[in-house]
Amino acid sequence: MPFYQLVCIAAHYPKYEYIKGLVTRVATHVMDNGGVVRNLESWGTRTLPQRMRKGRHYHNIGDYWAIQFDASPTTLRSLNTIMRHDPQVIRWTSLKVGEKVEDVVRLGERTVHKDWLASQPS
Repeated sequence: MPFYQLVCIAAHYPKYEYIKGLVTRVATHVMDNGGVVRNLESWGTRTLPQRMRKGRHYHNIGDYWAIQFDASPTTLRSLNTIMRHDPQVIRWTSLKVGEKVEDVVRLGERTVHKDWLASQPS
């Protein structure tokens, strides 16, 4: 399966349960469709380089995060559909990092499991 990285800017809310729910939904979708989540990164809350519009709302601040995963192209297409219809997502991009994870990941790096996602504090 190809190895992808998805980078996302989500609308900023005072409570982080919204961003946690979005990241959990994306990771669960990848795993439920036979993919493997390799890494989750939060890049923090930042001021956007310019005011961005999603739907009828304008945003000046966003929560940046990235996820690296192995998945089939079909899973990536359905993930893009989820991102397009989610009102929390301002912008996102999917990058194909390599054809196989062995080409880009160092030996011994951990894989994120569903149990790890469920054990994270709210």
